[in-house]
Amino acid sequence: MTLFLGLGIAGIVLLALSLIFDGILEGLFGGVLDGLFDGLLSLPVIAGFLSMLGFGGAIVLGTTGAGTVAAAAAGVLAGAVAAWLTWKFSQALMRDQTSATPRGDDLVGTSGSVVTAIPADGYGEVLLRMAGQTVKLAAKSPVPVERGTEIWVEATLSTTSVTVRPVER
Repeated sequence: MTLFLGLGIAGIVLLALSLIFDGILEGLFGGVLDGLFDGLLSLPVIAGFLSMLGFGGAIVLGTTGAGTVAAAAAGVLAGAVAAWLTWKFSQALMRDQTSATPRGDDLVGTSGSVVTAIPADGYGEVLLRMAGQTVKLAAKSPVPVERGTEIWVEATLSTTSVTVRPVER
């Protein structure tokens, strides 16, 4: 009984450590195992197996008179089920991807309005919509652009500045 409970507790400790050290086993041996098991040897999977081996074996040993071998077999079966479920759950979580992070180049071709007048070959400020959010950027134009004028973004100069031209209607 003590051995099974020790294995169960060791699995819980390993699960707690996996929050910090997950991915180490897949990276061992110079990447030879990389992708071979697709996360099957990850620390959460091993911790789930070990915990259920220990606690499942302790439950069978404590509630039935089946003996140590039967308790170990039941623990291995419960551990295998827990490991498989942990592996499938982690795969489902890894497939849950967010949309791409917007970049400065995504602004090219968008419209906005001038909030601080732009002198010829100088800088002013424009309001633009990027990924559903209003952003205020420095703007440069080859021609002077008055405040309130609708503009188009022609290029991004940096993460905080763009080249614009007034919209002609």
